[in-house]
Amino acid sequence: MSEIKVMLSLAFKEAYLELVPQFERATGHRVSTSWVGSVQMMSRLKDGEAVDLVILSADSLNELIQAGIIAERQDIAKSGVAAAVRAGAPRPDIGSGEALERAVLAAKSVVYSTGPSGVYLIGLFERMGIADRIRSKVRQIQGEPAGAVVARGEAELGFQQMSELLPVPGIDIVGPLSPDVQKITIFAAGVHRRSAAADAARSLVAFFKDPAAAPVIRAKGMEPA
Repeated sequence: MSEIKVMLSLAFKEAYLELVPQFERATGHRVSTSWVGSVQMMSRLKDGEAVDLVILSADSLNELIQAGIIAERQDIAKSGVAAAVRAGAPRPDIGSGEALERAVLAAKSVVYSTGPSGVYLIGLFERMGIADRIRSKVRQIQGEPAGAVVARGEAELGFQQMSELLPVPGIDIVGPLSPDVQKITIFAAGVHRRSAAADAARSLVAFFKDPAAAPVIRAKGMEPA
C-alpha cells in the first residue's frame, strides 16, 4: 500500500474530507494532505516541491502541465460563484447582472478571495465599469474563506465558490450569481511527473470520478465534472 501526498485547493475541501476516508478504507492506501491557496500552490510547485497529486482549477493545472510539472489532467468537479451576507442581514437582489451591480455599489464593504472566483470578479467588475468606484471598499483575501470575514461583520457582502461558502457558520447564502454573469470553474486533478505513488494517485482520482462519489460532491456545493 502507498502513501499519496496530495496538495489541493480549498474549493474541493469539504467533498475531499468525506471521500478520502472512504477511499482509504476501500484500498488500504493512506493519504496525506496539504491545504494550499491557489497562488501559493502554484509557487511551491514551480519551486520544485514534490507531491503525488494536485487538485486545483483546470486553468491553473493546464499551466502546470505546460510547465512540465503535471503529467495529466482529470476533471473531477465544477462550482459556480455565490454571494453571502452575515446571518440575519438583509439579502440583496443578485438575480441578474444589473441587480448584482446595484448590490455591489450599495454594499458598504465587499470581500472576495485570491482564488478563481476572485480573479473572475475583478474582471467582471471592470467589464461592468464599476471597478474604480468600488476600489476603496473591496478587500481581496487569502488564507480563509471570504464567508468568514462576512460572518465576523468585517464585510457586508462576500463572494466565493459556493463550495467554500456553504460550510461557513454565521452567514446566509444569497445565492449563486445569475446565469448572465456566472462563471463555472472546473476543478481538476493531476498526477505529478515525479510522483512516487503515481498508480495509487490515479486510483484516488478514479474514486473521485466514480458515480458513487457524485452525491457527496453535490451535497458540498459542486457538481461532478
